[in-house]
Amino acid sequence: MTEYGRGPGTEPWHPEDPLYGDGGWGGQQAHAGQQHPYGGQPQHPQHQQYGNWSQDQQPGYGGQQYPQYDGQGQQYFDPQQTGQHPQQTGQHPQQHQGGWDATGTHGHVPYAADPGDPYGQHPAAYGAEQPDLYGTEDAYPPPQPPGHRHPEPDQEAGWDPQAEPEEHPLPVGDDDADPEADGREPRTERRGKGRKPVKSKKGRTGCALMVVVVVFGGGLGGVAYFGYQFYKNRFAPAPDYAGSGNGETVTVEIPKGAGGYDIGNKLKEAGVVESVDAFVSAQAANPKAKALQDGVYTLQKHMSAASAVALMLSPKSRDNLVIPEGKRNIWVYQAIDTRLKLAKGTTAKVAKSDWKELGLPAWANSDKDVKDPLEGFLYPSSYAVAKGMKPKDVLKSMVERSNEQYKQYDLAGKAQDLGLDTPLQVLTVASLVQVEGKYKHDFGKVARVVYNRLKPDNVETAGRLEFDSTVNYLKGQSTLDVGSVADLRKIADPYNTYDIKGLPPGPISNPGSEAIESALNPTPGPWYYFVSISENETVFAVTNEEHNRNVERYQEARKQAGN
Repeated sequence: MTEYGRGPGTEPWHPEDPLYGDGGWGGQQAHAGQQHPYGGQPQHPQHQQYGNWSQDQQPGYGGQQYPQYDGQGQQYFDPQQTGQHPQQTGQHPQQHQGGWDATGTHGHVPYAADPGDPYGQHPAAYGAEQPDLYGTEDAYPPPQPPGHRHPEPDQEAGWDPQAEPEEHPLPVGDDDADPEADGREPRTERRGKGRKPVKSKKGRTGCALMVVVVVFGGGLGGVAYFGYQFYKNRFAPAPDYAGSGNGETVTVEIPKGAGGYDIGNKLKEAGVVESVDAFVSAQAANPKAKALQDGVYTLQKHMSAASAVALMLSPKSRDNLVIPEGKRNIWVYQAIDTRLKLAKGTTAKVAKSDWKELGLPAWANSDKDVKDPLEGFLYPSSYAVAKGMKPKDVLKSMVERSNEQYKQYDLAGKAQDLGLDTPLQVLTVASLVQVEGKYKHDFGKVARVVYNRLKPDNVETAGRLEFDSTVNYLKGQSTLDVGSVADLRKIADPYNTYDIKGLPPGPISNPGSEAIESALNPTPGPWYYFVSISENETVFAVTNEEHNRNVERYQEARKQAGN
C-alpha cells in the first residue's frame, strides 16, 4: 500500500505508482502481477487498453500488418489466486475497464492477452514467461543495488595472492627468517610458475646502502677538498722552504727586464724556492729588493724566499764571469781559461777551430779580412762559468745572448737607413763608438763623427776614420802613444784606418747596449773631430784647425796630471 492507494486487482500496488512493475535487485524479475507491460514505462490511463489486436489495429511502420498470435485471446490468471477467473470486459473485448469507479470502490482489473510484438523481438510481458536477458554470453551484467560489492575477480594462474611488502632503501627486518617457522610457505613455492626468482632484498638494500655511503662520502670529501683549497689560496701563507739551502749549488740566469713573478718562476724552476708567491712576498718585504738586476746568480736549492732575496742582493751570489763592455775577444778568452783553470790559450784555440759551430748569424762573417769571427758576438754580461764546464759551451752561451740582443735592435733592418751595407758594419760602428768614446754621454756625438767621416764628400779626412783604437786592435795593444800619423800610414793592414778609407772589416770590441743605441741613433751635428780633455769634458770640432787647438788643450792637461 502506498500513497496511490491499493490497486484495483488483487495486487497491493496501484498501477500508476512510480515503483509499479519495478524489478527486484539481485538480477531477478518482479512478480508477474507487478511487471509493466511496456517494460516499466508508465502509460496514461486513457491509453492503457489491453485486449486482442485486430490486423488493422496492430501498430507498425508504413502500414505493415502483422498476423495475430495464438496467445492473444488467452485470459491471464492471477498468480495471487488459486483458480482462474474470467476477466470482465466492457463493450469491447479490447477495452480496459479498470480504474476507480464512481462510488470510490476499486474494481477488478481485467488483463488482456499479451499484445503481439510488432517487431517480433520483444519477450513476454510478464516475468514468469520472459527469458533471462542477462544469462547470455554477450549480455551486460545485471544492475546492482547501491552499496552492493562486486565479486572478486578470478585469480589468474601464477598470481601471488600475498602482495610483496614494500621495499625500503635501508634494512627494516630480518628477511632471512625461516618462513616455515610461522606456517608460511617458502617464498619460491608461493610464487607463480614460470616467474624468475627474486633476488634477496638484503643484497639489494646492502647495495643501496653502499651507494648512499659512496655518494655522501664523495660529496663530503669534495666539499672538504675545495674548502681547503679555498682557504689555502686565500688565507694560508704561500708554501716556503725553511733555512738558507741544502748545500747544493745552482746557477740561475735572470733576463733583463724581469719582474718579481718572472724571477720567482726562474727560481722555482731551478728548485731554489718552493713557490713563486713566497718569493714575491719576500721581495716586497725587503726594501732593497728593487735593486735586483738581470744576470746570473749562484744560489742553493731549497732556500727560504727571504734567504734567496738576501743572497741575490749580496755580491757573493754574483761570483760569475762578467764580461765588461768594450772588451776584446782576447781578453774574454783569457778570462774563461782562468775561471775554468785551463792552460793559457785553450779557449782561443777552441774559438779559432769551432767558431762555425757556435751559432753565429749568417751575416757575422761577411768580410774575408775579419781577424776573429767571434769579435763583437761575445755579448757583455754576467755568465755562469763553473769548474767542469767546457770552453765551447761557455762561448756558445755568449753568442746566443748576443743574437737575442741584436734581433731586438734589428741591426739587419736599420743598416740601409744608416747608409751602411751590412748589419756587421752597424756592429763595427758600435764597437768603434764603445772604444773611442770614453764616456757614455759622448757616445751620440762620437757616432756622428764616424758617419760624417764615412761620407764620400768628406774633405777633412778624405774618407778616412784615422782612429788610434784600430791601430791598437791590429797590434793587440792598448795605448795612447800609437806613433806619428806618418808612421801609422805606413802600416799595411785592413784594420789600419789611417791608411784605408771606410770601416775596418769587422768589430774591434764587444759593444754594450749604449754604444749600439748610439750607433743606431747618432746625435745630429757637423763634427769631424773630437778629443777628450778630461772625464767630464770631450770637445768636438768641425775643422782641422779647431781640432788642433783642442789637442793642445789635451796635452797641457796631461802635463798637469803628471803624464
